[in-house]
Order: sequence, then C-alpha cells, then structure tokens
Amino acid sequence: MSPVGVIHGAVTINLAALLLTFVKANDLGLVVVGDVGFRLETSPDTVLAPDIAFITHDGVVNSSPGFHCGPPDLAIEVMSQWDTVPQVAHKTALWLELGAKSVWNVNPKKRTVEVNHADGSKRLFHEDDELVDDMVPGFRVRVSEIFA
Repeated sequence: MSPVGVIHGAVTINLAALLLTFVKANDLGLVVVGDVGFRLETSPDTVLAPDIAFITHDGVVNSSPGFHCGPPDLAIEVMSQWDTVPQVAHKTALWLELGAKSVWNVNPKKRTVEVNHADGSKRLFHEDDELVDDMVPGFRVRVSEIFA
C-alpha cells in the first residue's frame, strides 16, 4: 500500500473523531483507526484493514491480541487519489459479503459519503446532507464537517 496524502489523513481523523466522540458518549462499542486488521476468512486468510471501523460491544468479544476475528459492524473507507471506482466497489462488496453490516465510502474529491448496507441498499450523502446510518444509532453529522 502506498502512503496516503494529507487530505486523506485529515478526512480520516475528522470523521474518526466525530464518530469516536459519539460512540464513547453513548457507550456503543469501539472505534478503531489505521492499520487494524480484521481476519474475515481463514485457509487462506483474508485480512482487510479499513481506515476507520466501528465494532459494537457484542463484536468486541471476538477481539484477540492478533487480528480481530470477523468483520467490524461498520467499515469506513476513505478514498485516496490512487483508488479507482472498481477497486472501491470490489472492496465494499467483499466487506459486505464477509459480514460487515455497513460500509461507508468517503470521497474527499467529490465531498460525498456513500453508505452501503448488507441488504444491498445504498444511499449517497452530499456535502449539505446530514449523514445517518442505523448501524450507529443516533449518530448524525453534516457531511461538510467531515471535510472541514
């Protein structure tokens, strides 16, 4: 993986801070960022690391000293300048196929967030919209705050 750019890093930390503040205040589970690996399959291993992940309290039980066994409830991918639409679509499908309940694709260039659910539904949020997802009950943030 190539290192990400400054915009990617800033967007990731902005969204992680907003999400973490809400999750902690409401005791909903765990938020992690960075190179945290999730083992989704074994023999052979499939390990993915989202930019940000949310795991409910029930999911935290599966954590061990190594990679987390199973997917996060919510995987958040912040697109970098090197990501292509087919790559993002493939990774999103893989997360959902292997057990994530929701995947957010954050696009700094377009200033949008696409929310994808395991049931196949999706919704695109623009800068003036308020981002909501039942995966994080009660969490609401104006999309523009993510890119501030």
